[in-house]
Amino acid sequence: MADQTIEFFIPFYGDPRYLLEAVESLRAMHDPDWRVTVLDDCYPHADVDSMLAQLGDARVRVARNDRNLGANGNYRTALEVATADYVVILGADDRVLPNYLTRIRSVVAAHEPDIAQPGASVIDDSGHPHLPLGDRVKGWLTPRPPEPRAYRGQLIATSLLTGNWAYFPSLCWRRETVQRLGFRPFHVVQDLALIIDVLMEGGTMAIDPTVAFEYRRHRASDSSVKATTGERFDEEQAYLREIAVELDARGWRLAALAARARLTSRLHAGLTAAAVVRNDGTAARRLLRNALT
Repeated sequence: MADQTIEFFIPFYGDPRYLLEAVESLRAMHDPDWRVTVLDDCYPHADVDSMLAQLGDARVRVARNDRNLGANGNYRTALEVATADYVVILGADDRVLPNYLTRIRSVVAAHEPDIAQPGASVIDDSGHPHLPLGDRVKGWLTPRPPEPRAYRGQLIATSLLTGNWAYFPSLCWRRETVQRLGFRPFHVVQDLALIIDVLMEGGTMAIDPTVAFEYRRHRASDSSVKATTGERFDEEQAYLREIAVELDARGWRLAALAARARLTSRLHAGLTAAAVVRNDGTAARRLLRNALT
């Protein structure tokens, strides 16, 4: 893009049809000044480079990893090679709406945040509107300013630690900030961890209530699979206990309390245990331990 202020990365290992939808959603944006790099994590079942080359769009490029890095490794790679002022790590199965870049540029110009969160809606595997319980809870917890607003400090951190309402693939990050902080070595909660690290450093998070993003929620997602086995909640518990100690040291007692309470994490684990108990008693017991301890 001409002014190199915002660039997109798409870590990819999955269904090429969703990837093509994600790229086409970028191409449909009102603002044509962008570029995207698809980070092909050695996906064996499709020639991603050839597939996207057929679009004939110089704004779209593919970089294939030498080896499979996994999700967190791909996120780290995106930050390492990013050069624009702001970076979006878009999900390979998500879609931006045509107004996405226009809204993000407006928020960045007005607030110069470290993180910008646009309004997001949820879609299912087929791309239809979808609102499962978890996303309804996210909606209840999400701050809803009447117009774009920047937040900082303990209160917004407490809100996120009570229930992570952010949609990671929709976020636009200030490159300099996140390159310095980097992702912690998690597989599910690395997005929340990075947001909290930014806020603890004194950074800002701007929220735009205007919907400009579609987040795909489907059963085959990595976080959904890890939820039914209990792995997701083990990681959440480990992170929240770790960050509570750091928050206490900073004097953010309210945020530390929210981290230790794990209210929505416990609720989610309990509901998941009830759903899987008939088919997998071992997983159900693991989930219940997360809900109750």
